[in-house]
Amino acid sequence: MNEPVIDLTAISAVVFDTDGVVTDTAQGHAAAWKHVFDAFLRGRSAPFDIRGDYLRHVDGRPRLDGIRTFLASRGIETPEGSPDDEPGAPTVHGLGLAKDRSFVEQVDKYGVAAFPSTVALLHELRQRGARTAAVSASLHGRKLVGSAGVMHLFDLMVDGNDAALMNLPGTPDPALFLEAARRLDLPAAKVAVVVSALPGIEAGRKGGFGMVVVVGEAAEGAHVEVPDLGELGVRGRVLPLRS
Repeated sequence: MNEPVIDLTAISAVVFDTDGVVTDTAQGHAAAWKHVFDAFLRGRSAPFDIRGDYLRHVDGRPRLDGIRTFLASRGIETPEGSPDDEPGAPTVHGLGLAKDRSFVEQVDKYGVAAFPSTVALLHELRQRGARTAAVSASLHGRKLVGSAGVMHLFDLMVDGNDAALMNLPGTPDPALFLEAARRLDLPAAKVAVVVSALPGIEAGRKGGFGMVVVVGEAAEGAHVEVPDLGELGVRGRVLPLRS
């Protein structure tokens, strides 16, 4: 594993996954999933494990994909349903709508915080000439980043609304990260991605990004692993393009 440094003589921009990297929302997501899944699983299977099941099957995936993946792990089949389902209906869409409602209620009640070490890194990157972008599969991506008060630290954001409009799949497909690189007008090889979950690592590798940084517990496939972004250094600066 290489030393934990972003070398700006090789990397011109950094794309940050939002949940668990920029915004401290993992506990809120996990609690919302447990609330919804436990009600659905009663009489069918063991309760949702807020740590193991969340990390293995849900974290880093689009909401509906997370439901399909988790239920498949329990050998449970349920209809897809439609976006018109009632929240909590025993369908993929119904469970997704219930989870979304539960999570938004928590955000509205408690707000969202940005990780201080991420904010410090963003400031340093931008002072050194690097461009920055945020990516989220959530339809609430812009709301979360805005609530955390850090939208001004990003040149652009690609979230679930863009994904729906452009029919872009979520991680582990690299489409959202690649769209951010395209909007930054940079090849993937000149862009670093910072993620916190295994699907994000896979997306970074598949997309051919110049650097894949994972925050949190050690995970195979990343170029750099750090427990906290405060331990990720920055070297050099991005030179302005010649006209």
